[in-house]
Amino acid sequence: MHFWLKSYRHMEYVHGYNPRENIRLQDQASTLAELLHHDTFYPKGSRVLEAGCGVGAQTITLAKNSPDALFTSIDISETSIAQARKKITDAGYKNVTFQQADIFNLDFQPQSFDHIFVCFVLEHLPHPLDALNSLKKLLKPAGTITVIEGDHGSTFFHPDSDSAHKAIKSLSEMQARSGGNANIGRQLYPLLQSAGFDSVSVSPRMVYVDSSKPHFVEGFTKNTFTAMIEGVRQSVTSAGLIDEKTFDNGIKALYRTAEPDGVFCYTFFKAVAVKQ
Repeated sequence: MHFWLKSYRHMEYVHGYNPRENIRLQDQASTLAELLHHDTFYPKGSRVLEAGCGVGAQTITLAKNSPDALFTSIDISETSIAQARKKITDAGYKNVTFQQADIFNLDFQPQSFDHIFVCFVLEHLPHPLDALNSLKKLLKPAGTITVIEGDHGSTFFHPDSDSAHKAIKSLSEMQARSGGNANIGRQLYPLLQSAGFDSVSVSPRMVYVDSSKPHFVEGFTKNTFTAMIEGVRQSVTSAGLIDEKTFDNGIKALYRTAEPDGVFCYTFFKAVAVKQ
């Protein structure tokens, strides 16, 4: 589930680059920080590469959680880097440096980093294994890599709706046409093993939302997930992946799950592995 703004070689960012998208990314970051990052900490003095920082939506959480670690956050988008740098500066954190860089052509010496952090990047790459192999070269022996990805196939909700499932599937198909994989979360274990990492551990992080959790109703069901699907309306309908009426009914059904008797679930997958 690529909710962060970034782009890479051979990859088309499905959700678009616009102010509304940036707002949605920030809503998601604040909503999911505890779920995804309650166990993301790095030791004092360690050098950490954040590969694909986007607009800095989660960079700020990394900097906050590990104030004595040194982060290098990269993204190929110069605009995103500028926004991320401003966000970190405004927040007063001084343990992050930013560089514009391509994940497949990184200008760092081998074994430059103690840890690497990658979130919502692999799902957009036609060759995610190549990206992992590229990053692995930058890790010191016994260094760790943390990878977080979503899985659109894990989405379920009440009341159920065929139109909503079709709207979600249309985004996944559009992403596949761009060389990505919206269901990559379930593949993190075999991917990291194939890249030669050791001690691979994957934990599912389910977002469960009902009306007893109004913060998640607004922050995730409405402002993150449904807004993400809604944002690709023109792209998927123009591509013939879904007709406008079905798509609009699907969006209406997704918003319906945010009502008092509605329920929404989605699962992220967080993997941690070690370089041998």
